[in-house]
Parts: sequence; C-alpha cells; structure tokens
Amino acid sequence: MTATRIEQSSFDLPLSIDSLDIEKIHDQQQRVNISESLVRIPGVVAQNRQNYAQDLQISSRGFGARSTFGIRGIRLLADGIPATMPDGQGQAATFDLESARRIEVLRGPFSAIYGNASGGVIQVFSEEGPATPTLETGLLAGTYGTERASVKFGGQDNPLNYIGSLSRFDSDGYREHSAVTRETGSARLRWSANTDTTVTLLVNGLHQGDTQDPLGLTRAKMEEDPRQAGTGAMLFNTRKSIAHLQGGLTLEQRLGTDDRLTLIGYSGQRDVTQYLAFAGSGPTQSGGVIDLDRSFTGLGIRWTHRSRLADMPYTMTMGVDYDNMYERRRGFVNNNGIAGELKRDEDDRVFDFDQYAQLEWRFAPRWRVSTGLRHNRVAFDSKDYFITGASNPDDSGSAIFKKTNPMLGVLYQWSDSVNLYANAGQGFETPTFAELAYRPDGSPGLNFSLRPSVSRSSEAGIKAFVTPTARVNAALFRIRAYDEIVTGPSPAPGRNTFMNANLTTRDGLELSVDNDLGYGVHAYLAYSYIDARFVDYVNFSGTNLAGKRIPGVPQTTIYGELKWRPLNDLVTALEARRVSSIAVNDENADTAEAYTVANWRIGLEQGGRGWRLQEFLRIDNLFDKTYAGSVIVNANGGAYFEPAPRRNYIIGLNARFEF
Repeated sequence: MTATRIEQSSFDLPLSIDSLDIEKIHDQQQRVNISESLVRIPGVVAQNRQNYAQDLQISSRGFGARSTFGIRGIRLLADGIPATMPDGQGQAATFDLESARRIEVLRGPFSAIYGNASGGVIQVFSEEGPATPTLETGLLAGTYGTERASVKFGGQDNPLNYIGSLSRFDSDGYREHSAVTRETGSARLRWSANTDTTVTLLVNGLHQGDTQDPLGLTRAKMEEDPRQAGTGAMLFNTRKSIAHLQGGLTLEQRLGTDDRLTLIGYSGQRDVTQYLAFAGSGPTQSGGVIDLDRSFTGLGIRWTHRSRLADMPYTMTMGVDYDNMYERRRGFVNNNGIAGELKRDEDDRVFDFDQYAQLEWRFAPRWRVSTGLRHNRVAFDSKDYFITGASNPDDSGSAIFKKTNPMLGVLYQWSDSVNLYANAGQGFETPTFAELAYRPDGSPGLNFSLRPSVSRSSEAGIKAFVTPTARVNAALFRIRAYDEIVTGPSPAPGRNTFMNANLTTRDGLELSVDNDLGYGVHAYLAYSYIDARFVDYVNFSGTNLAGKRIPGVPQTTIYGELKWRPLNDLVTALEARRVSSIAVNDENADTAEAYTVANWRIGLEQGGRGWRLQEFLRIDNLFDKTYAGSVIVNANGGAYFEPAPRRNYIIGLNARFEF
C-alpha cells in the first residue's frame, strides 16, 4: 500500500484501506468502468448509471452522493498524479483500466492528507512492462450492442521499461438515447538512469464524441417503461462530447541511504460540449449548451526521510503541492439540439497551494503512530464577459478558502495475527466551480456565499487473520460534517444551486471477510452500514429537515462472492449484491427500492510457450430484476431514477503473446 506515500502492508496501517489487484480488475470484466471492481469495497457505493454522458456515481461513507455528474468528495489519482481538479471535481472515466495493476481505496480521516476531499481517496496504479516484449489483445461483445476491442504492448529494454494500451468501447445502451463510443489510451515509460535516479513519463487520453444522455425518469415513467429516455432528451438531443489529454513526469531521486526526493509535474487539456434538456433562452438563463475549454497544470515536491528516534524507526514525509485550472466557459441557447445564441461567456480559474507533513513512528515494539497535517489554500476567480444590462450584470468575483487539517492514528499489535487501531482527524471540501455557478435566490452573480464543508471523523477498527487463510477487517466510524454542501433550489431551468447544511452526521460499520476455503474455493464478503442524517438543516423553503436521511446514501450494502477454481485453467464465480432503499431528495419524499442482484461468470485459459488465451462469459442480473440502479439526488421534476439493465451478458477473448 502507498496510502501514506510509503509502500507498506495495509495490515500495519491504522486506517481503513483496501487494494484491488490485477485479477479483480481484469478477469471476466469489461474493463470499462471502475465501478466493476469498487463494488467489493465496504463503505464505497459505486453505481454504473448506464449514462456515459454523466460518468459514474461514487460515494465513500456518504460523501459524493449529491453529485449529479463527475466525482465529488473523493480524491482521484493515477500513478500519483491528480485526476481531480483543484476545486474538488474529478472524472473517473479518465482511468485506463486496461493497463491498471492495482487500485487502492482509502476511507476516513487520513484522506485529508491528499487535499480537498472529505470522503476518501481512490488511486489507480499502472502496470510495468513485462521483462519480455509482450503483446496483448482483447475482444468482447454483449447485450445492447456492446463491443470492446483493446491492444496492449510492453517490455523492458534496459534501462527503459515501457507499456502502452489502446481501447475502444461501443454500446447502443440499455435505454433509449444512451449510445456511447469511448476511446481511451495510456502510455508509461520508466527510465532508470542509475540506482539512485528514476524518471517516469505518463500519458493518458480519453475521447467520447456525442455520447447520448438519456436523463432520469420519474417513478411513473420508470414503471411505464424503464428503457425510455427522460423528458426532453429527444427534443433537445441531450448529449456530451469529451476530449481529454494529460501528461505527467515523475522524478525519484535517492539522496543517500535515508532520504528520497520526488518531483511531480503534469499538464493537460479537457474540452467538453454538453447539450442539456432545455433551451436556456430566458433573459437570466445561461443557455442549454455548455462549452468548456479547460487547461490544467500542477507541480509537487516531496521529501522522505527514514531514521530512528529513541532507538525506534520512524519515517517523515514533507511536501508541497500546487495545482492550477483555467477554464473558458461559454453557454449557448439549445435550439432543439443545435447551438444558438451566446448566453454565457467567462474565464474561470482555481488553484491550490498546499503544504503537508506526515510522520510514522514505531515508538514501541507493539505500537505504531501515524500523524499528519495539511494546510489547504484554494483560490477561485471568475471574470464575466457576458454583460447585457440589469438582467445580466457583471458576475465577476473571487474567493479564497483556507484550512489546516490534522490527523492522528495509533495501531497496537495485539498478536502476530491481530492489530487494533484508532484514528481521528479533520477533512475539508470546497465547492466546485459548477456548484458556485448560481445563487439560490436567483439573483445574478456567482454564489461565493457558499462555504466549504469541514468534517471531523473518528474511527476504531481491527484487522485480523483468524486463520492463516482468512482475514477479517472491521471498522466503526463517526463523522460530523459542518456546513456540508447540499443541493438548493432551481430558480430557473438548468440553474442547479447549492447551499450549506449546518450539521450532518454519519455513523457506520464496515466489515470484510476474505477466506480461502481450500479445494480451489474462495469466499469474500463486504458489509457496510451507515446512518447518514441531517441534524441541523432548514432548507431554502423553510422546512426543518433535522432527522431526515441524507439522500443518495443506502443504509446497508452487502457484496458477496464465491469463487471456485477446480483446475488451473478454469474458474467460475457467483456474485451477489444487496443495496437497501435510497432516499431521492432531502425531504425523503420518495425512495428507490432496495434490490438484490446476482451475477455469474466463468473463465477458461489455455497456454503454451510464449502464448496464452483466455475466454470468458459473464451474465449480470442473473434473475432478471427490474430496479433503479442509481438516483439523481433532488432532480428537477421528480426525475430521480436511473434504471439498471435487465439480464445481460458479455462474452470475451483475450490473447497474450511474448516475443
């Protein structure tokens, strides 16, 4: 694990963290959405919305559930380089799962050591090229016109290690007006100049042209026909186009035997055009077509020192991060799917400048302490060029949010097979530029009265090998979030606003059991319980919502898997997932019903000298359930529900050749 920026066993860390290896990411999976693997992680709710125009819906301990597009409240990184912008908005679609070898998921207070995030950190690490030049190809096909083709090539040519991949995914979609074509690619070059110096170049790209957006459905429409598109999707031809390219460079320099210096630099460009389900032509409206031109850069420097204190080993890490995003944002009238008159024109910039320090010290033979401190400074600035008079005055503005967040964890080694731990800390989450865009009262100008959220968390847990082949992790946590950012009123179509809830709480339990039963049988269980509620919150209409459930957060989730490998070249598994009911809005006026679904998969493998073939079949929703797989929190017009597919399958072939 590298959650504390130092590779070490997760068993010895005083925090909740899980790792998904390459087998769980790749085998019998589409390798399209990170949600395919994240369903195994307790405390994390990862929903494939069947809407590639809006990305996945991922929450961690209830943080991020409010998001209607993109990822909020969770920090995303790829090989140490941020996939989350400085304002806290991230896109999981940029992860290339074809070349991923490990996914780490961190929950709890120590998430704050990575910056502007309250709920957790998700890191994806790329494969290294194999020792022998190797070519891998893959093909799959399935229900609803689903197809995917991929190619990957890697190797080692001392002192250069290299790997690169390309893939294309096409689907007509389960629902009407939900077709997608997604092309992704990545490359990783690692040059070992000598035993002390290593330079790594990383490049990744994503292209999605005119990805259709089926929108949400009201309950009546979902019960009538869950495959239909939502109101306005066809009339306004709702869709999104994305072009994303990012590159990064990492220099690792060993300074003697006890010190290491790491330098990180990255830069990228992201262009987005999105057609919404309304015209946006009113005098105070900013159009139904969003056009974003975004560039982003970042720099980081980290120093790691190992030594001894009171004759016991410790590791200290100190660093500085700078991240900058510049965005040219324009809005146009949506004339039934055609961009019309200009309605919005502005330059938006946000940057952070953060400093952090961490210390890990084994201060006694059975005791370990981990502590950290991060100072966050996030600055927003907007320059408005669309000024037409009283109805559209100059909406320019700026704001700076600052916070210093401490965290502390202690681990006690009860025995060689049992560790007990506890931790506490503070998190910080700023609003994103999208959340600052409009004021709840409908007046002009950016909503700089929206405050960042501050969360205070505590956690206690146990990590144990109850037998040599069975590991159990359990954690109890309590979170109090002050000024949590929640959805506000919509004074006009397309004007989603946000406000602060004075106090919310989250009390929960996470449990996972991983057990090799022998005879080729492996069992895994992940259970989560969370009671997430408003404690002090009066909404925009004056309604006291104290005691109401936080929408978008299921109270319980259960994932179970029973895998059997009777032969080295044959594996089959049953998966089951249970999600309890989910409140769809702050008032808890309706819920998405609880559901239980089962999946089945089987894989075959053949190989010889220098080659290997893998075939697989996967059937999801084995018993053909009808249910809402995700919800759009506080959606306008009651269009909360996003139906999940009925029974569906994929069949695939992967081939590997060594040269």
